[in-house]
Amino acid sequence: MTDHGMAVGTPVLESVGPVTFGPGDVLFVADNRRAAVVAIDVADPAPAAAGEPFDLEDLDAKLASYLGCAVKDVSIRDLAVHPRTHNVYLSVMRGSGDAARPVIIRIDRADGTVSALSLDAVAWSEVAITDAPAIDDERLETSLAEGDEGEEMTFGDRTFRIVRAPVRMATVTDLKYVDGTLLVAGLSNEEFASTLRRIPFPFTGDVASTGLEIFHVSHGQWETAAPIRTFVPYQGGTSILASYTCTPLVHFPLGDLQPGAKARGRTVAELGSGNTPLDIVSFTREGEEFLLVSHTSHPLMKIACSDIDGQEPLTEPREPVGVPRQLPELQGIGRMDNLNGDYVLAIQRDERGGRHLRSLKTAGL
Repeated sequence: MTDHGMAVGTPVLESVGPVTFGPGDVLFVADNRRAAVVAIDVADPAPAAAGEPFDLEDLDAKLASYLGCAVKDVSIRDLAVHPRTHNVYLSVMRGSGDAARPVIIRIDRADGTVSALSLDAVAWSEVAITDAPAIDDERLETSLAEGDEGEEMTFGDRTFRIVRAPVRMATVTDLKYVDGTLLVAGLSNEEFASTLRRIPFPFTGDVASTGLEIFHVSHGQWETAAPIRTFVPYQGGTSILASYTCTPLVHFPLGDLQPGAKARGRTVAELGSGNTPLDIVSFTREGEEFLLVSHTSHPLMKIACSDIDGQEPLTEPREPVGVPRQLPELQGIGRMDNLNGDYVLAIQRDERGGRHLRSLKTAGL
């Protein structure tokens, strides 16, 4: 046995989705096909680094070359920066449909070397999501896609790409680790399908699940079926800020989330319809905290947390409305993670569709 209740062996991954780092070298990986979260000790061999900015050109091409496939067969599901070494970890599906295979990619920030994380004889543990949608549930869950994924559809004068996937694949849509607890957002098989789970780590305790209800401004109604797409811990980890498709931003105090109960969030912003949020990160500049929110259809947005704290709940069907937001002149920003206090690392898609790693200086946003 190793620290954190993990044992040495070979974990099984049938899919990879959201990823986040916990204590030490522990990487949490969502496997929605198996309705599980796997904790893996990545044993990152690099020395501690200061988290200096770095860029990597042609990320798509480098991944495709390493994996021996076409660029179109590389689907990046999430990004996490190692808190000690600042190496970059990507959850990637190689291929499409039932034939797609999962891989965890490590990018060495020192020289841009791409490698796959070996799962042979690693320290690991896992927790099952027992209230997940059934594997044979035929319902489809719809989201707007980034890049060229999904099916192209036109509504009025706007064209979107839409991805439809079995609801099982939205069991975990995002996860974050806070002070011994893994927070896991996604769908369940309950009446209030939108769910936030609190899972103690090491995985030795019960999973506490709460059904969520929000007012969806652009839809003009209260909703319980749409999952959180992305969220960030807030107020020192005592609450979260979560964003949904089409695109409400909602505040949930964790103290309101009781096991087996239902909780209603405070919608603080409507960020625009016809859009799926991709990621949220927070940073502090000159003593003031801000959020960065990336999207499939909208440019990067910056929001002052002081505006969120004073925002009354939105309960009327109007848009855009709620807290003010700024639009830094940055298009194509996708998955993000904090690199250090001064930079955010992001995947940016250029106008030709190619993806690159970029370090965004927070002082300039």
